[in-house]
Amino acid sequence: MALDTLTRAAVRHTLHCLLGCSVGEILGMTVTTILGWVVLAKVVFSIPLAFFFGFLFASWSMVKSGISWREAIRAAVGTETSSIFSMETVDSAFLLLIPGAMNAYIGNPIYWYKIIAALVVAFIITVPVNRYLISRNPHKYHHH
Repeated sequence: MALDTLTRAAVRHTLHCLLGCSVGEILGMTVTTILGWVVLAKVVFSIPLAFFFGFLFASWSMVKSGISWREAIRAAVGTETSSIFSMETVDSAFLLLIPGAMNAYIGNPIYWYKIIAALVVAFIITVPVNRYLISRNPHKYHHH
């Protein structure tokens, strides 16, 4: 079954978001796990990193297409905030709902499985969110 244009745009947009969220999430969770931080601190530290890398990667792709950094950052914040928020909300909730997942250490395969599973679930739930947002304001997402 072929995906319609709007769904393809939503998938592309969500993949960009997933890349930034993944880098921020994995970096944040790994650093805080090594440091032995409590669960809430892990989440509070990782979410801003996901936003930072999400905005950075989106801005970078726009700068490569000829847009200034200032315009790219403004556009990235405008187009990525709701997507990253959706992804991080689902991702964090998923991680918190798996008993013991947030306490698994880096050497434990569960540590990596939980992060990958959470990002996959977040991606699946965020695609329809992005599809809706793009359908409401398609010109805002033209750079993706």
